[in-house]
Amino acid sequence: MNTLQAIVLAIIEGITEFLPVSSTGHMIIASSFFGIAHEDFTKLFTIVIQLGAILSVVVLYFKRFFQTLDFYFKLLVAFIPAVVLGLLLSDFIDGLLENPVTVAISLLIGGLILLKVDEWFNNPNTPETSQEITYLQALKIGLFQCIAMIPGVSRSGASIVGGMSQKLSRTTAAEFSFFLAVPTMLGATVKKCYDYYKAGFELSQDQTTILVIGNVVAFIVALLAIKTFIGFLTKNGFKVFGYYRIIAGVALLLIHFFIHPLTII
Repeated sequence: MNTLQAIVLAIIEGITEFLPVSSTGHMIIASSFFGIAHEDFTKLFTIVIQLGAILSVVVLYFKRFFQTLDFYFKLLVAFIPAVVLGLLLSDFIDGLLENPVTVAISLLIGGLILLKVDEWFNNPNTPETSQEITYLQALKIGLFQCIAMIPGVSRSGASIVGGMSQKLSRTTAAEFSFFLAVPTMLGATVKKCYDYYKAGFELSQDQTTILVIGNVVAFIVALLAIKTFIGFLTKNGFKVFGYYRIIAGVALLLIHFFIHPLTII
């Protein structure tokens, strides 16, 4: 991976991490086009630059992080399902990450769902603060988030739809999804880094520099993406993202089967 490729992937991560379009799916597609998806460093890079995106949430919602212990316990309850399933299904998930067809189909199905979400879960008069989410709602949102272990589904999309299914407004569901991203993405990053460390993977100086650049770019882009997304989502809903996912999914299938097979393994 060179610096330009790292910047492109970091931009993709920053834009897509908090949008309901699947950051993992987009980075799989981009890295496969670059011909670097099979490299161990690329797989590590796409995980570690999530730290930059996490930091953007902390910065934007800094004051909101100083809440009651009750709020953090709710985050913990929402986080636990991902921990349990992530540990149990780690090898299976890694296998799915190597299949571009899985990403394409997930994009398509997720797009069709997003076209109907606003009709299914129209909750305009619900509270606008994540503090008012109950423990049961938090648990159900966490279960929805686990669906995003399938590449192409979108962690933010699954958790936001999960929140809306629990009678939360789009804004409340989106903000809780952002908060939930912090322990979820941090936990995934730490686990993967530990796995690579155990396997004896060592970073060169150039690779370390690329990781730093990637995190900085992902942080800056994610800052802009979150602020834009909340306003857009509140005003317009999910349909635009649904159409985008359908177009992206169809395009990926056409490219893979009729133009050039995307080989990730």
